Amino acid sequence: MKRWRVILLARGLKPHNAGNIDGMVAFNSSAFEAKLVDARDASLALATLTTDAKNAALEAIATGLDISVAAIIAANARDLENGRANNMSQGLLDRLLLDETRIASLAAAVRDIVKLTDPVGQVLRGMDMPNGVHLTQVRVPFGVVGAIYEARPNVTVDIAALALKSGNAVVLRGGSAAENSNAVLVGVIQDALASVGLPRHAVQTIDEFGRDGAKALMAARGFVDVLIPRGSADLINTVVLESKVPVIETGAGVVHLVLDESAQLDWAVEIAHNSKVQRPSVCNALETILVLESAADRLIPPVLSRLREAGVTIHADEATAARFGDVVPLTEDDFGTEYMSLDVAVAVVANLDDALGHIRKYSTKHTESIVTNDMGNAERFLAEVDAAVVMVNTSTRFTDGGEFGFGAEVGISTQKLHARGPMGLNEITSTKWLVRGAGQIRK
Repeated sequence: MKRWRVILLARGLKPHNAGNIDGMVAFNSSAFEAKLVDARDASLALATLTTDAKNAALEAIATGLDISVAAIIAANARDLENGRANNMSQGLLDRLLLDETRIASLAAAVRDIVKLTDPVGQVLRGMDMPNGVHLTQVRVPFGVVGAIYEARPNVTVDIAALALKSGNAVVLRGGSAAENSNAVLVGVIQDALASVGLPRHAVQTIDEFGRDGAKALMAARGFVDVLIPRGSADLINTVVLESKVPVIETGAGVVHLVLDESAQLDWAVEIAHNSKVQRPSVCNALETILVLESAADRLIPPVLSRLREAGVTIHADEATAARFGDVVPLTEDDFGTEYMSLDVAVAVVANLDDALGHIRKYSTKHTESIVTNDMGNAERFLAEVDAAVVMVNTSTRFTDGGEFGFGAEVGISTQKLHARGPMGLNEITSTKWLVRGAGQIRK
């Protein structure tokens, strides 16, 4: 009997027929199996760490990033060169890029996580039963968190740091596009863990196993407690549909901004510009502007002029073109497109009812915003729009774990179970009930 199976059975974790390692999609690497066993071992050690021990590890990771800037940039340069050779889009190249500023931001985010309250052991509720038995519900780590993502080396650090603070081990599949960057980052993290006496395999990459490794990770039920995909809609859908491990679904960002007749002009101009231009390659960037017909003459020219000055290509319907001119004709496909570039779709709608109907049809339930000074429209928008984050009079770029005060984020969940919106420390914990008695029996 294989070592991993002996260990699994010894812990009372019976392998599932559909998800055991032997049955993994034509993939049966002993090295891969060993990584899963090591991750499970590490998760047991992390679950009982003190907050001080976790914070010491996080400080070591931040310091490791600070002193490894040159090595990280050199590895990232190889990934960028490969990306350009493979005609990677500008948006993905931007996500892939790590420079001195971004590495410093990663280190700062890790230090921000040090300052956050440790969620493990937090009491959510408690009660005494009539028979004297005391119940307490507390936060606990998931155990082993898997992540599948692409062209986002920053995610390697964000997820590792959040997992460590919440007592979880992580197994990372970062994709071939960022393989050089991720290898160096994981090495920095593992060296930092070892320097404070923690197991290196608390954070591991399976990039060397390629797509087979990703498929195997999706089948590793009994070893991996939850799987989080981040990336394109195709990647996320594949993980959601094929994974035998429970999935927290993140989503693509077809993000809308509605402008109504009461919208303050300078707010409309600045919010649209910031939402689209500040960083167009990310999932909370604006993709579609819906202008109520009663506001079109006043708002379309200044809002779109500011966007065009920033180099944005306007994909617009006839009603918008009549007021602005020189646009790319809008197609049905534009409404469902996450551009991740300096492109935006613009359409005039009859009223707020039509705007809400459009969002219901095309939204990916990520982030939606309205600019309005009408309290009724604002409250209706907040109540009726079904998305992880719904905004009034602010940039969609604020949908972010760092901006929400989480230090970093595991991802932005667009589902409704367990977690929704930016996911921080609390969202990668589960709960358990502690029951303390004094000899009581049920009658």
